[in-house]
Amino acid sequence: MSDNNLSALDAYAPQEMAQRVENVGVKKANLDWATTLALAILAGAFIALGANFATIVWTDNGLSFGVSRLLGGVVFALGLILVIAGGAELFTGNNLIVMAWASRKVRTRMLFRNWTLVYFGNFIGAFATAFGIYLARQWTFDNYQVGATMLNIANHKVGLDFIPALTLGIFCNALVCLAVWLCFSARTTTDKILSIVPPIAAFVAAGFEHSIANMYFIPLGILLRDDPTVLQAAGKSAAQLTQLTWQGFVFNNLIPVTLGNIIGGAIMVAAVYWFVYLRDGNENRFSLALRALRLQAKPKSGASSQ
Repeated sequence: MSDNNLSALDAYAPQEMAQRVENVGVKKANLDWATTLALAILAGAFIALGANFATIVWTDNGLSFGVSRLLGGVVFALGLILVIAGGAELFTGNNLIVMAWASRKVRTRMLFRNWTLVYFGNFIGAFATAFGIYLARQWTFDNYQVGATMLNIANHKVGLDFIPALTLGIFCNALVCLAVWLCFSARTTTDKILSIVPPIAAFVAAGFEHSIANMYFIPLGILLRDDPTVLQAAGKSAAQLTQLTWQGFVFNNLIPVTLGNIIGGAIMVAAVYWFVYLRDGNENRFSLALRALRLQAKPKSGASSQ
């Protein structure tokens, strides 16, 4: 095999990865709204399918806690594999558009337009999948043990306090965005899959919180909370599910987890890699802001004579 063929198989270097992330961010931000929304709905459904796969694996498996969590994390990676390899728009991964924004290649308005459309589309896809699973009565499988797992997952998530939910969201999307970042080093689909699985398995096994996955987990739990057979299988009473409501979903989980996801993805990954690899490329938002601060701090002419 020639040297040229060998180099074509090598992973992209981090500097090249940063340029690729920036270029893709520009393309994502400039997609028309209908395409963006459609791809976002797909991504929400893909993540929900990964969450559903993990739920089945966690149910009545007889494994130790750590091994069970690890196995569930490995199969949950299906969701991001479908998003990346199949092509879709995921809110948490799109936090990396901040790299193009920081380089002034994406306007602030376009950044928030993308995030808003994608977040809304992800919710539609995830909730539609949850409702479909409910209609399919998958929750009756294994003598209602699958439904019990679904209910217990949702109830745990709405029981989190604000700071733990925020922090779990930060760590989660740091790992999700690192998985997406690693995909930009890949040259083949196989490379991308191998890049995705370890970070996603890590975040799921560690119990970190993903806002889009929770758009599947918690609504499904809400749909199941009044079924007496599921309650019995889960060992729960209605009195123990007082927080498993739409209000609890939004305020106890979705808001803090989404904020944490943004911090973890946009700041801890996107902003850091932009600073390392792209900050010296062109005049950027941060250098312009620093220059403006220096001009404001400069004493006005004649001020020293007063």
